[in-house]
Amino acid sequence: MLKTRPVHCAVLAAVTLALSGQADAATNAELEARIAQLEAALAQLLSEKETRDAAPPAPRPEAKWPTPEDTDGSSSSYSFGGYVKFDAALSSYSAGDLAPSSPGTQFYIPATIPVGGAPSEGPDLNTQARESRISFKSNHNLANGKTASTYIEMDFFLSGDGNERISNSYNPRMRQAYIQYDKWLFGQAWSTFQDVSALPENLDFIGPAESTVFQRQPQIRYTTGPFEFALENPETTLTPNGGGARILTDDGPLPDIAARYTHKLNNGYVKIAGLLRSLEFETGDSSDSTAAYGVTVSGKHNFGSDDIRWMATVGSGIGRYLGLNTANDGVLDADGNIEAIDQFGAFASYRHFWKGSWRSNFTLGYLSNDNPIDLTGTGVTKDVYSLHVNLMFSPVPRMTVGGEYIYAERELESGADGDLSRFLFSAKYAF
Repeated sequence: MLKTRPVHCAVLAAVTLALSGQADAATNAELEARIAQLEAALAQLLSEKETRDAAPPAPRPEAKWPTPEDTDGSSSSYSFGGYVKFDAALSSYSAGDLAPSSPGTQFYIPATIPVGGAPSEGPDLNTQARESRISFKSNHNLANGKTASTYIEMDFFLSGDGNERISNSYNPRMRQAYIQYDKWLFGQAWSTFQDVSALPENLDFIGPAESTVFQRQPQIRYTTGPFEFALENPETTLTPNGGGARILTDDGPLPDIAARYTHKLNNGYVKIAGLLRSLEFETGDSSDSTAAYGVTVSGKHNFGSDDIRWMATVGSGIGRYLGLNTANDGVLDADGNIEAIDQFGAFASYRHFWKGSWRSNFTLGYLSNDNPIDLTGTGVTKDVYSLHVNLMFSPVPRMTVGGEYIYAERELESGADGDLSRFLFSAKYAF
């Protein structure tokens, strides 16, 4: 108010001078009346000014910097997803205990079932939230009429860091990371030789791990209609001559070649996939390679709300693709040459919906390895089978709680065997 007083005075002075010229023609009463009217009008103007000064300033429009979406007509969207999962597993073994650091304590891994030893002293309890998963995705509609997307996914399994003493802290691991442009995929994703949709709904991380193709790896994939073709990362796993620790060669210039065809049915689908690869080994002045191949057929069939999922795989030299590498791709003979190992695996799973939000899955899996025991020795796995039965309940959408019983048995070529019995409780919420 102090800043506006000079203005008020100037206005009043001007008005007074203007009126003084008319003083001879008007009475004092008329002049006073006019001055009162002018003062009232001035007071109204000042009141409106004070109201404007007290009000917050109107927001200014924000500057918008040019982006690719603005300049080329494309558009993008971004999403975040995953789930949080808690597992409690009570496990017992017929032929010895697993070490606390064994990955077989985190989920069912066939090759970790102890064989040939004394029964475990009692059930072991392991609890974890390591399967919890995080994923990020972007989708882009491009100005040239094509689409592009990116995807990256992480969980906390098989981390070398962390322990159960105090904090149970575990490092994240990359599961998938890829780019898709039009019909092309570049990056790490599920192998084209695998059918993820056929995996049973088990509370265990994989379920019938011994009998399913399970592989994620870097690749270049092209999709056209129901056909998919890919060049994927090569890696050879070998058994030394006479048996022993696994050899990882990482040798050879040729990628693994995978192709897949999907045939849609009225109540589901059937997929057939083929794999062609070269097993490579090089040491010192000697080297060898041999061709390997595999074929897998899988499907899912709906019967009302229920469904059946299945897979059957046969091949020679596909050990790292089938059964979580329970058997190696091949074995070395006395001269350092590779002989591929033949395998067969199959599983079937039936999912039944009970009343309300209850459902169950019944799964059987089997793996057979045709080891040339004159080269591998008798300390390698001959076969594995497993049974999985669960009961699940979804109190709200995206949430599942339930229990599962797993029984699995592994036998070596020597005849030594062992089994696993595991009761699993899980709670999961997807977002």
